[in-house]
Amino acid sequence: MNVSEVRNGLAEMGPAWLAGAIAAGPATIGSLVLAARFGYDLLWVVLLSAPAGFVTLLLAARLGTFTEQGIVATVENRLGEGWAWLLVADTVLVSMVAQLLIMFTLATISSQLFGFDTRLWGLIWAIVLAVGLAGGGYRVAEIGAKLIVTAVVLVFVATLVVVPPDPGAAAAGLVPSAPDGSAMAITAVLGGAVHVTLVTMHTYTMRARGWDADDYGLARFDAGASMLAAFGLYSVAIFLVVAGTLGGQEVAPTAGAAAAALQPVVGDAAVTLFLVGILGAAVSTLGGNTHVPPFLVADKLGWGTTVDDARYRALLAGTALVSAGGAFVSGNFVQLLAQALVIGAVGTPFALALVLYLLHDGADRRKPTTALSVAGVLVMAIVSVTAGNSVREMLQGLSREVTVVATLSVLFAVAVAVATVALGAKFLLRQRDGPAAEPAD
Repeated sequence: MNVSEVRNGLAEMGPAWLAGAIAAGPATIGSLVLAARFGYDLLWVVLLSAPAGFVTLLLAARLGTFTEQGIVATVENRLGEGWAWLLVADTVLVSMVAQLLIMFTLATISSQLFGFDTRLWGLIWAIVLAVGLAGGGYRVAEIGAKLIVTAVVLVFVATLVVVPPDPGAAAAGLVPSAPDGSAMAITAVLGGAVHVTLVTMHTYTMRARGWDADDYGLARFDAGASMLAAFGLYSVAIFLVVAGTLGGQEVAPTAGAAAAALQPVVGDAAVTLFLVGILGAAVSTLGGNTHVPPFLVADKLGWGTTVDDARYRALLAGTALVSAGGAFVSGNFVQLLAQALVIGAVGTPFALALVLYLLHDGADRRKPTTALSVAGVLVMAIVSVTAGNSVREMLQGLSREVTVVATLSVLFAVAVAVATVALGAKFLLRQRDGPAAEPAD
């Protein structure tokens, strides 16, 4: 890539930054704090998460640019209405759980920083979100995502320079290991970058930009800059800073405990600075995540997927307003956010399986390179195994105490696993009989 191509890429990039803003949100911060309790032992999965997320964005971008459709329309055209509704249900359920818990985080931090009741802040932020997104649409979220993600990355990199990690311990963390009780942390860290909402939404942001097959190279540059560079730097910097402080300590994974990592730099302002960082990440993430359910539902119903369509605009505003209910949740938001990522990871293999199926069943021009295909299958397998380990932990917990969240999570995991296996069997049968012809335009 020459200098002019790099300049053009920097000027035009954007869709992957919306995905990066969601990935670099408060849930990822929570998962990194959870992982840092094991010291540097889980550095390997932190380093793995960005390349894995990059692979999934490339697959989604290829599907979106070569079909010039959102994923739901493509699934319905190629596989039928039932599979399309399964994808919509999977993604909307996961994204709304995340929406409510991120709003709970945002409202809680706003209350701690500025006073007033948490529930009032939930209502205020929901109205701000509805007005801002329904009025400005995708471009508002994209521009805000670029600014906030970049700022957060720079803050933590600066902290890492002032508070360097232990080189020996960090090097030992490059060797894959899974300490006792770390299954949820591993799944949450990986799920921050490889998530069903990112996979599905990225096909629509290709359309929002008007990118087609000729723009796939630009989409690849966009994903590399956002996920590999910005998100990778962001997650590694946060993890190394917090692991150096929390590692090996029997402390609850709270914002106050994590903020202790910043005290050598900012002293008494550490907690406030940390909360402001999470607040910014929460605003950025909600801006992107709010688009996900409307994108899929509108596409399934044959509506437009921009604010030019009043029905889509109403869905967008409605999703934003419903998120106010998150302010009525209670608990430790760091742990709740990590659990949301685990639920997201459970729903991700099905979405990845659909993308891989659609890219390899039809026109040869749509098929990715062998290297990207193999990487996609490996990522799907890794996410499946890590999510399965977390579900096993949930089952062990259910044997001691039955909870609604754990029970529903296990049932959801079983349903998604059955759908993924059925899709795999369908693909193998289709390949045996010969791939279907590409439908005429």
